[in-house]
Amino acid sequence: MSKTPVIYWMRRDFRLADNAALRAACEDGHPVIPVFILDEVVERHGAAPKWRLGLAVERFAETLKDAGSRLILRRGAALEVLRALVDETGAQAVHWNRLYDPDARRRDEAVKSALKDDGLDAVSHGGHVVFEPWRVETGAGGFYKVYSPFWRAVRGLDVPEPLAAPGKIPAPGTWPATDSLDDWHMGAAMRRGADVVRPHLLLGEDAARDRLDMFTQERIAEYKAKRDFLDVNATSGLSEPLSYGEISARTCWHAGWREAETGAKGAEHFVKELIWRDFAYHLIYHTPHITRDNWREGWDSFPWNEDERLKEVRDWKRGRTGLPVVDAAMREMYVTGRMHNRARMLVASYLTKHLMTHWRVGQAWFEECLVDWDPASNAMGWQWVAGSGPDAAPYFRIFNPETQAEKFDAEQKYRRKWVAELSDAPGEEALSYFEAIPENWHMAPDDAYPEAPVVGLSEGRTRALEAYENRDF
Repeated sequence: MSKTPVIYWMRRDFRLADNAALRAACEDGHPVIPVFILDEVVERHGAAPKWRLGLAVERFAETLKDAGSRLILRRGAALEVLRALVDETGAQAVHWNRLYDPDARRRDEAVKSALKDDGLDAVSHGGHVVFEPWRVETGAGGFYKVYSPFWRAVRGLDVPEPLAAPGKIPAPGTWPATDSLDDWHMGAAMRRGADVVRPHLLLGEDAARDRLDMFTQERIAEYKAKRDFLDVNATSGLSEPLSYGEISARTCWHAGWREAETGAKGAEHFVKELIWRDFAYHLIYHTPHITRDNWREGWDSFPWNEDERLKEVRDWKRGRTGLPVVDAAMREMYVTGRMHNRARMLVASYLTKHLMTHWRVGQAWFEECLVDWDPASNAMGWQWVAGSGPDAAPYFRIFNPETQAEKFDAEQKYRRKWVAELSDAPGEEALSYFEAIPENWHMAPDDAYPEAPVVGLSEGRTRALEAYENRDF
């Protein structure tokens, strides 16, 4: 008697190596049917991450084809689609890798409960983070609310070596029908920006592995010393493939520690930044309100503006604040789909403090524009800078964009690279910005650059500090 199929439900795990759900699905030799569902969670993604997810699906479908398998595409509510596939194929088990944001958890918990009630094996696996959120506890048995002790708690823990890719993915005798990815139009909201951003992507498992190898061989030793400099390409560049699971966090953990053992000075700091991502998932799991509400108590009455129609907010979005380092960062995002981490802190601080605009405005805009968007890191990052989140003391810290630019872009290379109006002969990157943005912004390279910031640094700082002083936190 032929073995019944197993469904492998893919979400953000587009890799063969270190893929626990795929390995489990292949273990007993049952035919494996990989499926990706454009479901109720994915439909709500912003323009850039939804487009980039579609590209991950497309690339991994090619990988599976090369391995003698296929990727089945379906659209609809996840539970309905999975039940339909079970009816069509006779599958008796469904495997997937866990996600931890509130929307994904609600979906997954409902799916697991319903499939088990149907008499199926519904099994979730770890792999999106190094440490499962419930594995790391304080001495009192609770969850960590501050990063430093969280890092100390995990630093010496054993982490299993990454799983090898399965040697074979057994195929069914007959494949179920599949949708066409082109019919989904997952990049429609990107409009003309897709052509500009596309060359800057790091797409697929092979590219992610090559980037990790290059980083560990050439950059990791100076990572701690140089990673904050805006005009130096010193970071790993792995946030994008980590977001889509084209490389696992566990693979990066072991690569970092191997370099640390050889004496590479920046290696442990790289691992610490990787665990900062884990900490974000630790918090989103234990305090899911971090994605939508102020994480700290006492901030709900803080006088943030939430009107995105204000000119100063529009200027921030368009990279026209009159502060070159802020504008350069925003334009880098529109051209590459990413933004330097130091720059993310500067643009977030300027929006939430100098412009007194709610962090949710920035959070939503980043979700619309970043190809490396990550629900946990995005939420925690914005609240950390705004002062309402974890590790935010002193909450009244206000970055000065000008002094930060002098320190981390002393020769103005970063600012001139991205802001065309600052150069007599702007380069391709700066000019690409005008090809990526919506045409109805009516911006051109020969526009005069603002003579003064939309909100002055002294004025904005004073206003923010007064608001803090008048609040009883």
